[in-house]
Amino acid sequence: MTSASDPPALIGGRTGHAPFQEEARTLRVVVVNGSPSEKSKTVGLVDVMLQTLTSALAVHDIAVEHTRIDVYRLGPTFTGAVEREGIAPEIEDTLRRAEEADLLIAATPVFRGSYTGLFKHFFDLVDQYALANKPVFLAATGGGDHHALVLEHALRPLFGFFQSMTLPVAVFASAGDFDGTTLLSPRVYGRIEMAVDDMGDILALVATHGKPAD
Repeated sequence: MTSASDPPALIGGRTGHAPFQEEARTLRVVVVNGSPSEKSKTVGLVDVMLQTLTSALAVHDIAVEHTRIDVYRLGPTFTGAVEREGIAPEIEDTLRRAEEADLLIAATPVFRGSYTGLFKHFFDLVDQYALANKPVFLAATGGGDHHALVLEHALRPLFGFFQSMTLPVAVFASAGDFDGTTLLSPRVYGRIEMAVDDMGDILALVATHGKPAD
């Protein structure tokens, strides 16, 4: 027990200084939304993912700061771009936002057995090495459960090319899991929670020190 007359405690090897306070930590999350429409089941799924992530990291005193890139909103300067060099400044800023995120959520509806064309075009313009070792949370929506194969046969190989660290558990939701764009399925909720729980410690580390390779 100490009293007012006791000498000041050592704090970081020094005496007489105010207690060290850990800086607030923030995980910068960027969602790349491949849906071509405003009212989207994909966005409904992502909203639940963000809510779950925010709640889980709050336990570690980590705030989640998130932005969403809707590829269908990027316009003709994006769709007409063939290469990164000379691209319009606003598209360059958007690409850099994704490249500099602490965690990327890559989400797309399934069209003809794969991700949407605009989604792929976005990543065609991303720097080849910008996503190396970056945590990437994969998500997709489709008409039926057979579309879930897109996660392992299309999305994971795409981010394997970038040498990203895709989260082991990816999330798929079919049309029957929603009421409109609102996710209802307890099974999908549970899978999202599993994915976040599996990577909670790593994401806490990323929020503090940057991507795992740093």
